[in-house]
Amino acid sequence: MKRSVSLGLWQDRPPAEVLVTAEAADLLGYAELWIGEMATYDAFALATAVAARTARIPLTVGPLAVTVRDPATIAMGAASVADLTGRPVSVALGTSSTVVVEDWHGRSRARAGRALEESAVAVRALLSGDRADLDGDVLRCRGYRLRLPAVPGPLTVAAFGPAALRTAGRYADRLVLNLVSPETAADLVADVEKAAAQAGRPRPTVAAWVGAAVGPGHEAGAEQLRRGLVSYLAAPGYGEMFARAGYADLVAHARTRPHPRELLAAVPRELVDVVALSGPDRDAVEAMTARYAAAGVDELVLVPCSTDADPGGVQTLDVLR
Repeated sequence: MKRSVSLGLWQDRPPAEVLVTAEAADLLGYAELWIGEMATYDAFALATAVAARTARIPLTVGPLAVTVRDPATIAMGAASVADLTGRPVSVALGTSSTVVVEDWHGRSRARAGRALEESAVAVRALLSGDRADLDGDVLRCRGYRLRLPAVPGPLTVAAFGPAALRTAGRYADRLVLNLVSPETAADLVADVEKAAAQAGRPRPTVAAWVGAAVGPGHEAGAEQLRRGLVSYLAAPGYGEMFARAGYADLVAHARTRPHPRELLAAVPRELVDVVALSGPDRDAVEAMTARYAAAGVDELVLVPCSTDADPGGVQTLDVLR
C-alpha cells in the first residue's frame, strides 16, 4: 500500500513547523505530500515554499473548498506551483465546512455537492490544457485556458456523503477519505466503486487520511488527536461511524450540544484508535494498517501529530516509513 504524508496544520503548534514535516517526508522517501489549508498559510504559497525546502517529493494541493476557490483560480494556482518549482503537482477538491465557507469566507455553501461536481468537470478540463466551458447551476467558467503548461497530475475528490461519492466515481482519478474507520472505509470504497461502474469508469484509487502518533512519547500525540475528535462526534455520518464502533452513548451526548470542554472530558482515549494509528512502535499499529488495506484503501496518507515530544511528527514518520 502506498504511503504518503499530509501536513497536519495543527492549530496548537507553530505554523512553520509544517516545513519540518515536509522535509522529513521528503528525506524519508514517502510517495507524496498533501498540502491543505486551514487557518494559516495559503495552500499554493505553502506548496511553493515546501518545494524550495525539499528535493523530489510530488505535491497534492488540497482538498480546496470549491465554493471558495473557483475552477480558474484552482487550475492557475496548481500550474503556477508546477511551473515555478518544477515539481509534479496535483489538486484535490472538497466542499469544506460551513464554518470555513460561510463564516470565514462569507460565501454560500448551498448546493455544495453540485458545486463539487461542476468544479470537478471544469478543473479537469483546465488542468489538461483545454478551455473550460461551464455554465453550471452554481459555477461558471467560460473562455479561460491555462497560459502555463498543463498539469497532468491526478484529480482527487474528497468525499464522505452520497453526492460527493457519486462525483468521485464519475470524475475523479482518486478518492480521499478523512477520519474514517476501516469499516467505514470499506463501505465508502464499495459506494464509489458502484458510482464509477454506473458511469462506465474504473474505480478511482482510494486514499485515506489517518492521524498518526507512533513511537516514544506517542501519548502526547494521541491526546492531540483526542481533542480533534470533539467536532466530529455530532456530525452526520461521523457520529454514526463512532456509534457503530461502540460509542453510541457518547454520540448521543454530543448531539445534545454540550460545551466543548464538557464533551472533551467525556471522550475516552480509546476513541482515537477507531480512526488513527497510535502506539509505542510500528508493530503496535500494523494490524490497523492491514485493516485499511483489506478495506480497499490503496494509499495511506499519514497525518503525523506534532508535539513537544515529536516536533513536526518526524519520529512518527521515521517509524512508519
